[in-house]
Amino acid sequence: MLLVLVMAAALWGIGAAIGTPRRLRWGMIAGLWAAVTLAHLVLPLGHPIRAATGESAALWLMIGGAAALVQVYRVGLGRLRARAGAREAKAAETGPAPLFSEAELDRYARHIVLRELGGPGQKALKQARVLVIGAGGLGSPALLYLAAAGVGTIGVIDDDEVDNSNLQRQVIHRDADIGLPKVQSAMRAMQEQNPNVVVRPYQRRLSAEIAADLFADYDLILDGTDNFDTRYLANATATLHGKPLISGALSQWEGQLSVFDPAHGTPCYECIFPEAPAPGLAPSCAEAGVLGPLPGVVGAMMAVEAVKIITGAGAPLRGEMLIYDALYGESRKIALNRRADCPVCGNQGDEDDQPAAG
Repeated sequence: MLLVLVMAAALWGIGAAIGTPRRLRWGMIAGLWAAVTLAHLVLPLGHPIRAATGESAALWLMIGGAAALVQVYRVGLGRLRARAGAREAKAAETGPAPLFSEAELDRYARHIVLRELGGPGQKALKQARVLVIGAGGLGSPALLYLAAAGVGTIGVIDDDEVDNSNLQRQVIHRDADIGLPKVQSAMRAMQEQNPNVVVRPYQRRLSAEIAADLFADYDLILDGTDNFDTRYLANATATLHGKPLISGALSQWEGQLSVFDPAHGTPCYECIFPEAPAPGLAPSCAEAGVLGPLPGVVGAMMAVEAVKIITGAGAPLRGEMLIYDALYGESRKIALNRRADCPVCGNQGDEDDQPAAG
């Protein structure tokens, strides 16, 4: 066997010295292997050539098989690399992958044909990040419509669980969801409605310890809570970060809605409500009751305001409050003024941008 290896090395060295191509040198070595293997197969046992080259053909057949496997592997790897290179070249020629799939374009077609939205507006929605505080009455329709509209990333924070008494108005939850965390139930409903959106659930109560870091990750905040502590916290944090805050509220047959955005010269929540009402003056929905469809009306309008702010369409309710009376089918708007002495936004915005007194 040593003799054959010496001969192979000699062939390789001589070929390299005279400039023989590598492929031809490998061919000569393959010919040497074939000659030795053939000699072992046709010459009788004990023949001097067989004795000098290892006696048995099995060893040379194994060496040949291993070399063949290596060559097949190299050829296969080369073809895979060639295919990958071709794909990369084709991708470079055709440009980056489209932002929307064909299914998404069909889904959002009614948005895209709207003159005020169009393709740029739908692109802005897909790139937007919206945080909704509360997955209850107001959060339910707002979350569903934001997902349906194609908002790319939707965060929802709530520490409550689905209760049977919620189902009269909180339409994002189902009877089978009773006992589940509301954020998990809401996430499932949104993903089933639109699998193209990213949903981030936060199963906890909004607190001062997490509010700043949480709000920093989003472009726009929707407040659908039912307690003043959270409303004041959301307002202060959104104002600090310069984020628009869409706030809705409900009571029995009446709902109200406004966009608080001091960064654009309009009032914040605390400008309008300097302090929480005394206990008993503003009973909760559990105490005073609320019409089931009313949160759907106001929550859907919150989603509308979010779409307008994200896309720049129309005139959002900055510096105005929309009040809807479901019992008599009436709605009205009132102008809102900033307070110069507001502890939250008194030193923000341009005084010239403040809305006129109403």
